[in-house]
Amino acid sequence: MTKYNVAELLESDKFLQEVTVKGWVRTFRANRFIALNDGSTINNIQCVVDFENTDESILKRITTGAALAVTGTLAESLGKGQKVEIQVTKIEILGDSNPDEYPIQPKKHSFEFLRENAHLRIRTNTFSAVMRVRSALSFAVHKYFTENGFYNFHAPIITGSDAEGAGEMFTVTTIDPNNPPKDEHGNVDTSKDFFGKTTNLTVSGQLEAETYAMALGKVYTFGPTFRAENSNTTRHLAEFWMIEPEVAFNNLDDNMDLAEDFIKYVISYVLENCNDDLVFLDQRLLQEEKTKPANQRSEMSLLEKLHFVVDNNFKRVSYTEAIDILRNSKPNKKKKFQFVIQEWGADLQSEHERYLVEKHFKCPVILFDYPANIKAFYMRLNEDGKTVRAMDVLFPGIGEIVGGSQREERLDVLKQKVEELGIDEKELWWYMDTRKFGTAVHSGFGLGFERLVLFTTGMGNIRDVIPYPRTPQNAEF
Repeated sequence: MTKYNVAELLESDKFLQEVTVKGWVRTFRANRFIALNDGSTINNIQCVVDFENTDESILKRITTGAALAVTGTLAESLGKGQKVEIQVTKIEILGDSNPDEYPIQPKKHSFEFLRENAHLRIRTNTFSAVMRVRSALSFAVHKYFTENGFYNFHAPIITGSDAEGAGEMFTVTTIDPNNPPKDEHGNVDTSKDFFGKTTNLTVSGQLEAETYAMALGKVYTFGPTFRAENSNTTRHLAEFWMIEPEVAFNNLDDNMDLAEDFIKYVISYVLENCNDDLVFLDQRLLQEEKTKPANQRSEMSLLEKLHFVVDNNFKRVSYTEAIDILRNSKPNKKKKFQFVIQEWGADLQSEHERYLVEKHFKCPVILFDYPANIKAFYMRLNEDGKTVRAMDVLFPGIGEIVGGSQREERLDVLKQKVEELGIDEKELWWYMDTRKFGTAVHSGFGLGFERLVLFTTGMGNIRDVIPYPRTPQNAEF
């Protein structure tokens, strides 16, 4: 007798073979039909119990959430919507589930309720589908970079630098907050801390990745990052994962090529390998859209959005051209935008980005050459002295999904930008060093992994695409 998972059995044609499968009860109907799921697929396998020859004490313990080992004969199913079923000969209760206490009952639950039970929400169809897609995307990320000659670089999580310059970082310290050491001026003496200086959880592995790209050629990070931004929106997390490739000798055009090729690859991988989950999530989103006012509904289904990305060439547009398009657009002239575009230099919002993608160009868009004063210090300054070699990839329904740039490789220009922004050059001496010893053009980008999962699954809240979300006032589980 061989133990199988549910996904294998549902595709099997080895009828009349004795099999064993282990999983959790989704439903138990009429003391006869068990819907069993083991996480290998969104689909359940039906196990048909001979209740007349099954101990009543066993039947009473077959409740939603209980863990079972079921042995029986694989048979062609007579019911609709399933090819096979198991004619049960033996049931072993591996773990009971009290029906009066188990919160994940076979009914519709709100996402808010499921977040409060995040340790059990994975047992629902929606969250098991999302997490299987997340796993497939993660695998596809490593697969793409490995196939394209990149080396995986593990950036430090504890850092003394602020890559983004935003200052919204979590401090790492062993100092006793009730009795901190003080210096001669009465300030907390961080030289007495564990690392001998102020250190934080990283917001990005980019700066360190750049140093490795300047020796290994092509590297990428894929790890946790942290931001102490007190934001409770549907698009922000305090702990999230970032994908950050860095490539020596790549200019901005090469960087845009890489971003487009990479995104198309990982989404294509999911389309090819997660069909059942995506079909389910597509239907879930369709039902959700029906509850919205007509003017707020998406014009594309989930699967249409994914093919919209994979099947279209990304349109490349300068920031300046985009501003002209937006300034002359009907929603801007009629003040339908929440943030009306009035002049060059405006920081684009999601509504502007979505207009360019969904209404004007009707394809994914890459904007480039942004104003220097709204972008980070490490982006290469253009010859006009007012724009930088930055790029953002814009998607339907979500706006910006990738941000990147050609990095500033000229030491004198980088020193000037750091000084203008008031950044302590001493904290970045090692970063500056790479501009002294064999500097070269190089580029990279960052892609928030949860934002990619959000787009690929059609979920509406980023808290629902990470196993245990960390947000302001919430570090449960």
